[in-house]
Amino acid sequence: MSERPDPYAVLDSDERAFWADAVADAVESRAGSEPIVIKGGVSPSGVPHIGHANEILRGAIVAAVLRDRGHEVRQVFTADDRDRLRSIPRTLADLDGNLVGLGEVDAGALGRNLGKPYTDIPDPFGCCDSYGEHFTRLLKQETEKLGVDVEFVSNTALYEDGSFEDVTRHVLANRAQAREVLTAYQEKIDDEYVPFFARCESCGQLTETITDVDIDAGTVSYRCTDAEAGDDTIEGCGHEGTTGLRDGKLPWRFEWPAQWKVLDVDFEPFGKDHAEGSWPSGVDIAETVVDVEPPVGMVYEWFTLDGDALSSSAGNIVTVGEVLEILEPEVVRYFFSKAPLKQRDFSIETVDQLVDEFDAFERRYFGETDADDHQRELAERAYPTVVDEIREERIRIPYTFAAVLGMTDDPEQREAIARREGHIPDNASAWAVADALERVERASEWARRTDNAFNYELKRAEIPETDFDEATGRALDELAAFVEAGHDGDEIQSRIFEIAEEYGIDVGDFFGAGYRLLFDDTEGPKLGPFLAKLDAEFVVGRLRRER
Repeated sequence: MSERPDPYAVLDSDERAFWADAVADAVESRAGSEPIVIKGGVSPSGVPHIGHANEILRGAIVAAVLRDRGHEVRQVFTADDRDRLRSIPRTLADLDGNLVGLGEVDAGALGRNLGKPYTDIPDPFGCCDSYGEHFTRLLKQETEKLGVDVEFVSNTALYEDGSFEDVTRHVLANRAQAREVLTAYQEKIDDEYVPFFARCESCGQLTETITDVDIDAGTVSYRCTDAEAGDDTIEGCGHEGTTGLRDGKLPWRFEWPAQWKVLDVDFEPFGKDHAEGSWPSGVDIAETVVDVEPPVGMVYEWFTLDGDALSSSAGNIVTVGEVLEILEPEVVRYFFSKAPLKQRDFSIETVDQLVDEFDAFERRYFGETDADDHQRELAERAYPTVVDEIREERIRIPYTFAAVLGMTDDPEQREAIARREGHIPDNASAWAVADALERVERASEWARRTDNAFNYELKRAEIPETDFDEATGRALDELAAFVEAGHDGDEIQSRIFEIAEEYGIDVGDFFGAGYRLLFDDTEGPKLGPFLAKLDAEFVVGRLRRER
């Protein structure tokens, strides 16, 4: 077997600016016949969220690099749907991605099915054949929204059609060796341990109490006993029976290497949680028990959502569909193209900063902004892996300005303002203009969802009715002249306070005058920075009560 790169070190290369190039080098040195197989996998335990895109998109980025080098690549993702349901999630989702609470489905039915494989549990929404199929379909739909071509494979199907049977038989035939290897990684491995879960023919639960193995017959005998699920216990029914190798499953530490063998896997990215446990044991089991060369592994760091861990069971999630309502797919893919081992936070509140970062990254690719050699090379290598099509004439309206445009409903006015402010050039093609203005709807949704400074109705069409005293009118004219001179948001904010004092106006009343002119309201966002984000011609005219 060839030397296997370390799953951390595989990302390091003095010769490569982009991590995916370094990984592709390692995969090329390992791979034999084509297609090169890239795999990921997840247990369909609940609502798929943006964290599940981690290994899908990181795998897709490496696949893009390999395809660019002329290789045939197959990207597969296993639904580990013969795993047991260990707990009831707090939040579920229908096939349209709408999140629902347990009170909106038959949660009692889920409780009665704890310990059973996901594909044996009825779909709580009644639209799919099983709980497992429902949430696998959701994940597949989310992946398609990202524009990634992934082949989904059901573990249950691999057991039922016999794909796993030979490797399962081999593991059980060498169970003494399997016990010896596993002892180094897992406690409570005694002389009676058998690496197999049987599905109880009486209650349907998966039990790990195996009392006998008949390799020639391809059967195992079992007793249905209690199973630990975190701090809880799932009670077994006590039934004793015999079942075939297709009617159960291997434990995860053996199932993962079995997948590598059955699917002929060359590369698999995985989270840091697997790096210290499942990966070392999987490698050892693959080489010692399953007799397969492990794939190239790559560790990635999990990211947080607004500072907290993503968790389907705890309900702290955001789905890919929800994210794509506020971000273009290429921005999401860009987020996952960044260095895998750096911990990051995905914040809905500050996605405008992520979009600005992507826009600068895109400009570096096209040589439109200054960059050092490393930044330029990184953009040259990474940018083609995150966009559907490279088109230099594409236009990106700044995200917060797009949010400003979203404060008016008139599409023609949006385009006119963007053109007047120089964000759409005169020679822009129709498709580029339409593409650019799509960001407005996403930025508007972001403003609504976060209830930020742009979640107001800007009264552009006509000036709200106002009745300012002479001092306030002259103060507004003074502020208009200051804005017209081209000052930034912080400078405008400071000048508002100064003008109010100079004209003897209560500063709160002066801010209120601005809000009435803009929103026909008495409150609004921080006024100085907000005025700086609006088109100056409009602001000056409105402060002067001209239009």
